Amino acid sequence: MTPTIAEKRRRFAELHQAPGCFIMPNPFDLGSAKYLASLGFPALATTSAGMAFAAGRPDGGVDRAYALSHIRDLAAATDLPLNADFEAGFASDAEGVYESARLCVGAGVSGFSIEDYTGDRNAPLYALSEAVERLRAARAAINASGEKVLLTARSEAILRQAGGLPEALRRLAAYAEAGADVLYAPLVRTPEEIAEVVRVAGNLPVNVLVGWPGLTRRQLEDLGVKRISTGGALASAAWGGLMRAAKDIAENGRFDALAGLPSRKEIEGAFGANR
Repeated sequence: MTPTIAEKRRRFAELHQAPGCFIMPNPFDLGSAKYLASLGFPALATTSAGMAFAAGRPDGGVDRAYALSHIRDLAAATDLPLNADFEAGFASDAEGVYESARLCVGAGVSGFSIEDYTGDRNAPLYALSEAVERLRAARAAINASGEKVLLTARSEAILRQAGGLPEALRRLAAYAEAGADVLYAPLVRTPEEIAEVVRVAGNLPVNVLVGWPGLTRRQLEDLGVKRISTGGALASAAWGGLMRAAKDIAENGRFDALAGLPSRKEIEGAFGANR
């Protein structure tokens, strides 16, 4: 029986309360969502980069309407809970973030993240007071909905080279007080950095991005990480295969990269479409 949205949300919350650490990979379209679900992962998440690449746009290059449509489709595509990479809420102020968050809840997600990136490389982070106000607006929208949707607070201080780990820790501590359910600072890599984020999080679960070879799930679990996501890495892996094969065909007239491909039957079987 297909689970209801409420059942998915309840399951997602339970995953964050259960012992251990879980992996939440990031599909970039309906086919990849169904394939990842077939592998037994307990939850999925969208990726702003993968979503944009599939639309032929750079990361951050789609509007709220497009993002909500994509999120709604992925939320309905599988029986798994879906966490949305909701960027900075697609709004310039807290009032707009409230409305965006309300719409995101309505799209059927079990959770979503709000980041503190402004989109301006010269001034990449919202002032802390404004970032907190925006996060509180998202929290208020969830509370007003009466739904069990988890709010992930995401600091871009490391990723955007805007203060690094110390600034990320300062912000995450403030976001925890502002009502976040999960804390996330993309690009923490070393055990020491991850341990610092876990320390600041206290009783809140921590999400760690893994988009490169490195620490294993077991090692991250031992550090106190609750949730692992892959961000745009799987989309980049798919694009890497396409780009290598297509360039070899275009530049050399060779088709060697097409050897060993999965059959159509295997692909269709991955999302229950065998005929």
